[in-house]
Amino acid sequence: MGYVLQYGQIWPYLPRLLDGAWLALQIAVLAFCGGLLIGTLGAAIKSFGPRWLSMIVGAYVTFFTNTPQLVQIFFLYFALPDAGILLSSFNAVLLGMTLNAGAYLTEIQRAGFESSRRSELEASEVLGFSRLQQIRYVILPHVAQVLFPPLSNHFIIMTLGTSMAAVFGVEELTGQALNINSMTFRSIEVFTVTAGIYVVLTLIASVLLAAFGRFAFRARTKLI
Repeated sequence: MGYVLQYGQIWPYLPRLLDGAWLALQIAVLAFCGGLLIGTLGAAIKSFGPRWLSMIVGAYVTFFTNTPQLVQIFFLYFALPDAGILLSSFNAVLLGMTLNAGAYLTEIQRAGFESSRRSELEASEVLGFSRLQQIRYVILPHVAQVLFPPLSNHFIIMTLGTSMAAVFGVEELTGQALNINSMTFRSIEVFTVTAGIYVVLTLIASVLLAAFGRFAFRARTKLI
């Protein structure tokens, strides 16, 4: 029996898919910003902090980079209630993605910290900069320029990774697509449109990030 494509049944649901895309973008931005803060602190500790604190950060990075993100969110959503900590599906996904991003961004930024020119650090020491001042005025500007491309790539990956929120009932783009599919039973149409929205979303984000990186940090990021 031939399958007849009927996209006309899907277009009325397009606003719901776009609302889901907007929610997915919000989750990605919030989780990335939180992860970036954690990653900056973690990278600074691993590069300049005391050994015992560096070991704690290292254990955190090892755990979150060697276990599936989905399992991490499952733990937050299903296991923490046994300890009396209740999280909504949205908060569990957001927290899980933030902690996961923090681990990866710690390693990404640590590489940037270690790529700082020794001559610049020595010059800042001669000028009497404290360690915090060296990080603020010497290391971070260098890190921003060098690491903006990989950080941008990680943000795109996180945007696509928000699709796992559908498993927990969050109605982001994939969650909306699953709901619409259950009502229309037009799987090919629903998920091709959904895939197209993901493509457009990530392309727009890539172009905006590349333009911002060139303007703000003179980062060598390719425009798509």
